Amino acid sequence: MKITQIIVAVLLLLTCSCVIAKQDVKKTYIVHMDHSFMPESFDDHSDWYHTSLKSVSESAEMLYTYTNIIHGYSARLTQQEVKFLNKKPEVLSVFPENRYKLHTTHSPDFLGLGNNDVGLPSPSSTSELIIGVLDTGIWPESPSLVDTGLGPVPTTWKGMCEKGTNFNSSMCNKKLIGARFFYKGYEAENGPIDENKESKSPRDDNGHGTHTSTTAAGAVVPRASLFGYAEGTARGMAPQARIAVYKVCWGKYCADSDIAAGMDKAMADGVNIMSLSMGGKAVDYDQDIIAIGAFKATTQGIFVSCSAGNAGPFSKTLSNVAPWITTVGAGTLDREFLADITLGNGKTYSGITLYGGKPLPNNLLPIVYGSDETNSSSGAITCSPDSLSKTKVAGKIVVCDVGGSNSPLKKGLVVKDAGGLGMILVNPYGPVILPEAHFLPAVDVGAKIGNVIKNYISSNSNPTATISPGRTQLGIKPSPVVAFFSSRGPNPITPAILKPDIFAPGVNILAGWTGKGGPTGLEIDRRHVKFNIISGTSMSCPHISGLAALIKAAHPDWSPAAIRSALMTTTYSVYKDGKPIQDQATATSATPFDFGAGHVNPVAALNPGLVYDTTVSDYEGFLCALNYTSKRIKVISNKDTTCDPHKVYRLQNLNYPTFAVPFEAASDGKRRNGVKTTVKYTRTLTNVGPPATYNVSLSSDTQYVKMSVEPASLHFEKADEKKSYTVTFTAMSMLLGTRSFARLQWSDGKHIVSSPIAFTWT
Repeated sequence: MKITQIIVAVLLLLTCSCVIAKQDVKKTYIVHMDHSFMPESFDDHSDWYHTSLKSVSESAEMLYTYTNIIHGYSARLTQQEVKFLNKKPEVLSVFPENRYKLHTTHSPDFLGLGNNDVGLPSPSSTSELIIGVLDTGIWPESPSLVDTGLGPVPTTWKGMCEKGTNFNSSMCNKKLIGARFFYKGYEAENGPIDENKESKSPRDDNGHGTHTSTTAAGAVVPRASLFGYAEGTARGMAPQARIAVYKVCWGKYCADSDIAAGMDKAMADGVNIMSLSMGGKAVDYDQDIIAIGAFKATTQGIFVSCSAGNAGPFSKTLSNVAPWITTVGAGTLDREFLADITLGNGKTYSGITLYGGKPLPNNLLPIVYGSDETNSSSGAITCSPDSLSKTKVAGKIVVCDVGGSNSPLKKGLVVKDAGGLGMILVNPYGPVILPEAHFLPAVDVGAKIGNVIKNYISSNSNPTATISPGRTQLGIKPSPVVAFFSSRGPNPITPAILKPDIFAPGVNILAGWTGKGGPTGLEIDRRHVKFNIISGTSMSCPHISGLAALIKAAHPDWSPAAIRSALMTTTYSVYKDGKPIQDQATATSATPFDFGAGHVNPVAALNPGLVYDTTVSDYEGFLCALNYTSKRIKVISNKDTTCDPHKVYRLQNLNYPTFAVPFEAASDGKRRNGVKTTVKYTRTLTNVGPPATYNVSLSSDTQYVKMSVEPASLHFEKADEKKSYTVTFTAMSMLLGTRSFARLQWSDGKHIVSSPIAFTWT
């Protein structure tokens, strides 16, 4: 009995110790303060924050204080300290830090910006605009950052070029006008940054930040390429615009507290555009620091674009879905990088590659399948480490399957280390999508071609093959298609708002790169390049950021919402032959849940005719429609807002350029023709063109939703005139999960103002 009691007592003691230990663990939190509570005895808000923090923790120190996107600070706190802070009336919210991941030339021509007569704004007006890029920093020696031909730095600029490891203030110029770095949140969680691997400064040792910055606003650079691929003139979307970088990402992620500090400084510095190619799990807007920061930026006239995420092709995988953020998906260009495989039987097949080294000899070489040349009992089929027999693969081309314990690039190293001369990498699960900068002559193919090659090897006693040097192929059709990795809707936070907003080039994009490492990012890669070709919604986001700068230069008085509307309502969702844009993942028609309004068309966006302008008050009404309390709204807006109890707030009436219309599904799991639901959506259009009369047209892929618009015609007599209309949707009851799509267009014969409509039965 005594032994049992002792065991129970020990277990209880251990349990208590674990609970206490858990409560004592410090994590980073962002503390949002209500500035109206600051006592008059404090002259500086930082002193007030410090006093508030010390009232719950003697040991805690502030990492950052925030002035612009919120009033508050970040600090390392225990659970108990958080509870104490949450009880204080001056504290609006305390939420734990989230981790955000990075979402990782020819595109100006593909977008119609290669001509000089397309009505672009003057270089002088564009050069007054500043694009703030929050990312992994910048490689200041990039040829895309030369400032030749640029005038003085805009007088609105209040930022600076911060010094740090391998970076000094003289590295900025009239193109790269500012560079800052924010690391305290990352170090608080991970310890000191290893400066042997990463510069504790604005310098970009990763490459991602240099790529996104130069995609948005890189200078014109002739004869740019990666190993000869995509050779031509590289330039950003707004080559005359200025760049300010805010390094907030370190290692493999970006910390909330660092992002908040970067956005806070970007606002104070005077940027006109904020570009963030990063994202995390979608959370409520008052828990999302990017959404909170973007709201405040929007109120100051700053356009904010963010990547949609790389979690496609699965549904409801979007990041950055707040309606005041422009959420950007990714699509392809009409360009691929091809190499040919010629088999000993004379047949030739094409695959993709970015290999740029010494080619294979012209003669045919023996070809083997990894599984037949094993050095171990497993792993050879995927060319895993130490799986290949050197005596069996030396001097040969080796066929490897995707999968296993190593990446496609490292499979090539396995083949090379075993004496192989070339590699054919097969995706046994479907088509091949993205080329790799391999370390030996190599080409990637899909399952169909891969099976043909494997069958040839197995049916011949002396199979041979060769791989041709790679080449750039233009005119690929269909293009664009929605990239397989681009995250998809419906909106996981607010299904009544259609997201993503738009899609833009994000596959195989050539832009500036770091001089620290090679194009693969692997430590073993010593091939230093000035440009790199990579893919992701990280690449599509800065396209929109740069294009927003062009529109802002042409229309300096337009709000961020008007700019977004111009970009969205002038998109296209069908090819020139009238067929719908395709989804790379399914090889079938894509939908607005994949591409939003459609593919960006920047020339048309400069002259949209009409825009859906959305005010800060509209966004506050949107939050009221979500039943946010005044306190939760203040967390986002930084000001007192009271929802009128006598007013009916409806998500349907947010003045957004697209429509998401949810209906209730049949409760018994059967479609019932007799049950109808009617909903109405109201929108307001602002004339930004000459006097004109616009007529509406509707198209739909379903007979189960009837649509009508009142009025069906809008006459505008002057610029900035506003007219409202109401759309009525009457739907039959459908099965749970049913989706259909439609489109509403206003046209005066010259302009087409187009909005997609997504119907769902939930």
